[in-house]
Amino acid sequence: MAEAGFWSSYAWPFILTILSILAMVVPLLVAVAYLTLAERRVIAAMQLRKGPNVVGPFGLLQPFADGLKLLFKETILPAGANRMVFLLAPMLTFTLALIAWAVIPVADGWVIADINVGILYLFAVSSLGVYGVIMAGWASNSKYPFLGALRSAAQMVSYEISMGLVIVTVILCAGSLNISDIVEAQRDLWYCIPLLPMFVVFFISTLAETNRSPFDLPEGESELVAGYFVEYSSMSFALFFLGEYANMILMSGMTTILFLGGWLAPFGIAPFIWIPEVIWFLLKVSLVLFCFLWVRATFPRYRYDQLMRLGWKVFLPLSLLWLVVTAGALVAFDWLPAAGGA
Repeated sequence: MAEAGFWSSYAWPFILTILSILAMVVPLLVAVAYLTLAERRVIAAMQLRKGPNVVGPFGLLQPFADGLKLLFKETILPAGANRMVFLLAPMLTFTLALIAWAVIPVADGWVIADINVGILYLFAVSSLGVYGVIMAGWASNSKYPFLGALRSAAQMVSYEISMGLVIVTVILCAGSLNISDIVEAQRDLWYCIPLLPMFVVFFISTLAETNRSPFDLPEGESELVAGYFVEYSSMSFALFFLGEYANMILMSGMTTILFLGGWLAPFGIAPFIWIPEVIWFLLKVSLVLFCFLWVRATFPRYRYDQLMRLGWKVFLPLSLLWLVVTAGALVAFDWLPAAGGA
């Protein structure tokens, strides 16, 4: 009896939690691997090239070939580096990109932890991401990684402020910090329509937050070689690389949750008649990811002063103004949602 009570009270909940984590992390890792292939194929198509098409049918095994290559390379530690911090930095970056998915629902009820302060959890995790970059730049004991880390830290902090104000605007409209409630509040109208300027600001800020083109200044090859991870090799470099792409998927998921109705079907289509809810979510995330790749293939890199000016002198005033306008409209027209969700 005692053994049965132990299994029902402790073991099964623990096992179910582990299984739910694996059900989220394993597809995410596969998506990260194939996002690298998709990026190369999409950019190749836009530049009238073929892209990877040799390893496996249609080049589908290329991500595994790249992973094996990096796995079997030698890990080189610079002589003057702080070894512990040097190795912890890529692990931290990659781990933070994964643990944020604990509170993101991919369908109604499909979430590892449906906590009432899910947005605050995402705030905390995204703000910690800058530490991995700073640790990598400092621990390398080299001027190029250090300059790249300083650039990246300033860039991420600058655009996180605008992102935070945009998210506060969404919270005002939804009336809840619970991410599932925010999605349900968009059942009649996705927030990308009434909050279109904030949607644009948020998407551009996610490009800067993930150090993606045209805001990839920390990795400016012409002046900083490869930025903060120039001294990294083998799997430590791969963790930074995978962390960047996992962050892209995370930011696309956040964009989908906050502005594109999450798992909700467009135009009020009943979700299980044509396409399951999780497929709608994945389609929206894929669309935002395609925009990430499209921007990289289209726009030239900004100068650093242009990047900082855009963040502090354009996005910050605009997001502050729209926050005030949204709050004023909600109070003036009595559109305030009920506490705990619309």
